[in-house]
Amino acid sequence: MVIAGLQKNTLLDYPGKIACTVFLAGCNLRCPFCHNPSLVLPSRAEPPAMTERELLAFLGKRRGLLEGVCITGGEPTLRRDLRELVEKITALGYPVKLDTNGTNPRMLGQLLEAGLLSYVAMDIKNAPGEYQKTCGGADVAQQVAESVKILRNSGIPYEFRTTVVKPLHSAETMKALGQWLSGTEAYFIQNFRDTGDLVGQGLSPFSEKELQQLLSAVLPYLPNARIRGN
Repeated sequence: MVIAGLQKNTLLDYPGKIACTVFLAGCNLRCPFCHNPSLVLPSRAEPPAMTERELLAFLGKRRGLLEGVCITGGEPTLRRDLRELVEKITALGYPVKLDTNGTNPRMLGQLLEAGLLSYVAMDIKNAPGEYQKTCGGADVAQQVAESVKILRNSGIPYEFRTTVVKPLHSAETMKALGQWLSGTEAYFIQNFRDTGDLVGQGLSPFSEKELQQLLSAVLPYLPNARIRGN
């Protein structure tokens, strides 16, 4: 497997652990607010950062310093050899956190059944009825709903999170999202940030007051919901 990028040290990506973050290229969605176009759009692809062998050598040297590995994308579960990569990382003694959009419940289920994941963060793009327009036209709500069920029954720590952006989200859509995910322990709202290098255009973040309104819309159904990183 070719590694598209590596953040050698992070205190943010893996809750409670000093970790590194491994980036894999390729995605089946075209969310206009995506800030990693080089990992999503083939036309913007960059040269690989390293080989799998180089990554494993790095992790071997960092044992005792790093406490975990986060695998993100793009969408990692599109890679057929993802399981093999995770197996090699866990064989080095690292717990693995997976970031996913939830559109490949089969791969997610296989990784969980094999006991290869210690934490999963899943992006919930919007309420079910708004998914297609939020993902650039991809009709994936059914697959995401299946992944939600799989995670809830997995027995491992997980979180759901939503990046909110004008004009794709509103208090009404967030209420419907909250009803869908009712009972979830960990849910985070993340405000859109315009990096200047996005998949789409015509987007803007919410104000602090507006963010609080979105949070209020989900709190009756997700009492542990929080705003992250604003």
